Amino acid sequence: MDFTFTEDQLLFQESVRDFLRNEVTPERIRASWESDSGREDALWAQLAELGLTGMTVPESSGGLGMSALDFVLLAQECGYVALPEPLVHTALVAVPALCDIGGELAEQWLPRVAAGEAKVVVGLEQNMLVEDAHVADLLLLQRGAALLAATPDQVSLRHNESVDPSRKLYAVDIDAAAAPVVEGEQAQRIVARALDHGALGSAAQALGLAQRMVDMSVQYTAERQQFGVPIGSFQAVKHHMANIAVRLEYARAPVHRAAYAIAHERANAALAVSHAKLAACEAANLAAKNCIQVHGAMGYTWEVDLHIFMKKAWALANTWGDAGYHKARVGERIFADGAVLGAGATF
Repeated sequence: MDFTFTEDQLLFQESVRDFLRNEVTPERIRASWESDSGREDALWAQLAELGLTGMTVPESSGGLGMSALDFVLLAQECGYVALPEPLVHTALVAVPALCDIGGELAEQWLPRVAAGEAKVVVGLEQNMLVEDAHVADLLLLQRGAALLAATPDQVSLRHNESVDPSRKLYAVDIDAAAAPVVEGEQAQRIVARALDHGALGSAAQALGLAQRMVDMSVQYTAERQQFGVPIGSFQAVKHHMANIAVRLEYARAPVHRAAYAIAHERANAALAVSHAKLAACEAANLAAKNCIQVHGAMGYTWEVDLHIFMKKAWALANTWGDAGYHKARVGERIFADGAVLGAGATF
């Protein structure tokens, strides 16, 4: 397996990185918390103009026809700026789910998603609450062994607070008029794929969040002085940052491998995704803990931007399967009778 990204993929990442870091600032994120929806139509239109909403939409439906492997680097950049908009959800969860469902539903909605004219969200029972249900034009909702498609007039929403102010979570009640679009084994396969895609998106964003927290802390420790020298020169502070860097570096390859496994429909995709989410979220959680330490705990306060990224990392760690869920999936594979283990078969 070749983990080297192509020149085109890296150039696309660079251009998206420049846009996001210029446009999605902590000040803009804080301003979004004061709005009714917590979302910006203008920013979504900008993302659509760049072609990001249609990256994974098939070319026949007006998109770019790219894969999860093409998008995973962009998901990391979305994490780096703590992007509130549901771009990662759209590209890695909603669009693949629509493609799997196919038929008239996909023909109707995929071109609109690619153009940035419609938002589609997927709500699985694993998550209990549905993120961005309040701005969705179409909701794909799991109910037992069926997937239902519902429009805003067919649902009622109850808002639930999140540890991350940028996340808008809702409990969704569905009108009886919303009929199943897929049932049985096909629905179960689509739900399983959606869960893996969502977990991959969370893992990739966690990498970006961890890197942002490290970068913020390195800058702070270079400026903050004690005993006449920057606190970044203290060995204890260096150790905090080094521990994060090691964990973060060892999380990158599993995330990229998971994206490769999903894009190429490998048999071990679920195992790779669980490994990736565990490794990336552990790195992000360690970054949150240690970066608070080097900020003298002031990083947790509302005034310091660090908490924006820290709280999103906490939230992502417990969505699309928490640590217990993914450890159980890994355990089932490696402790199964006749399991093939070793460097080439497991991790």
